[in-house]
Amino acid sequence: MRTALHTYLTAAALAVLSMATGQAIAKGPAYTSPAEAGIDYEIQGEYAATIQTDDGDIDWGGQVIALGDGKFDLVGYKGGLPGAGWKRGDETMKFTGEMKDGKKAVFQTGDHSVEVADGKLALVMNGTTIATLDKVYRKSPTLEMKAPDGATQLFDGTSTDAWENGKIVEDNLLGATNVSTKEKFGDHTLHIEFRTPMMPKDRGQARGNSGVYMQGRYELQVLDSFGLDGKNNECGGIYTIAEPIVNMCLPPLSWQTYDIDFTAAKYEGDKKVTNARVTIKHNGVVIHDDLELPGGTPGYKPEGPGDESVFLQNHGDPVAFRNVWIVKK
Repeated sequence: MRTALHTYLTAAALAVLSMATGQAIAKGPAYTSPAEAGIDYEIQGEYAATIQTDDGDIDWGGQVIALGDGKFDLVGYKGGLPGAGWKRGDETMKFTGEMKDGKKAVFQTGDHSVEVADGKLALVMNGTTIATLDKVYRKSPTLEMKAPDGATQLFDGTSTDAWENGKIVEDNLLGATNVSTKEKFGDHTLHIEFRTPMMPKDRGQARGNSGVYMQGRYELQVLDSFGLDGKNNECGGIYTIAEPIVNMCLPPLSWQTYDIDFTAAKYEGDKKVTNARVTIKHNGVVIHDDLELPGGTPGYKPEGPGDESVFLQNHGDPVAFRNVWIVKK
């Protein structure tokens, strides 16, 4: 499989793209393989352990986010990682740190420090390690799930025949190139797998941006939102409408899943009589539970009667998709 270091350096071209799409301008490199991402990729990621304390055993999780130029953020979660114990409202701690000696990230806070290297996150107090979290690599339970009987395989890595404007990238992946399905759908269940690039020097909407549009009308955001709060314009959010119950975004370059159970809005003529509803699992965890969608979202098709295509948005970042299938209801 081809690997590539995608760099967006032409300011004029980016400015034109930004004006055309309303996106933030990417300033740094976009890595699509761990080999090219270097030590920052090795440091970033998720860490977890059960820590023995005077108050009993407590689960802790940590997410280390690479910010480029040897800088990092660290979010600590009391109760475990998001979706694995921690939930909105539970305690978090946030730190900033930097690379030391080219091999470990250090987060300093008073007499304490957190040191991350070689798959370990160590809490150090006055030079003594008092607790250690191990690096973990979570995978969605629906990753690489085969299409069931009666499903339509929209992309299996070999052909874009089901898509308008479809483009295969890296030999067997579907690019985020404003592609839409040739077939239009009403009520359906959609399975789709996606990978965001690692763009450590970029922030917010310029960091691995795309979107999965249900019926071309309602955007489920795709973004590298690893370690963020989980807003409606971040990964798992229904753009402008609803934030996810929990931010289940895995580190960039991880393969992730959306499993979407969508019920279309109902119309009598041109008058809407029932809003659309959706239940969504992100990496196997429910992030929207029978959510009512009061209207459409910007970016592609307006809300209206009739079936419509699945649409995968282009925001100029090398987001890729695979194993896409749909079941009509």
